[in-house]
Amino acid sequence: MTVMHDAEPRPALFGQEGELVSVCVAVEPRLLEDLLETLAALDFPVNPELYHHIAEVSVEFPAYSAQLEKIRGKLVQQGFASGSISCRRVLARAQSA
Repeated sequence: MTVMHDAEPRPALFGQEGELVSVCVAVEPRLLEDLLETLAALDFPVNPELYHHIAEVSVEFPAYSAQLEKIRGKLVQQGFASGSISCRRVLARAQSA
């Protein structure tokens, strides 16, 4: 019996707007209110979690991959650096034999 594994795990959560990902935006604490107002202006709901660090605040929230360009565009339009935005997969399917 031969067991084959994909090189990259498949997404576990996939909807009409693509794969569910976790978006993270890191900003200086003084910019947190502006960031939250910008996220509130998006045309889909954002449920952020805040993580406070010494010199920055990380704001994480789930979104679909099709929404990433809207998010990035809105943030850049409001003066946030595109490098402050990152995303990663939320879940991956378990590999089975």
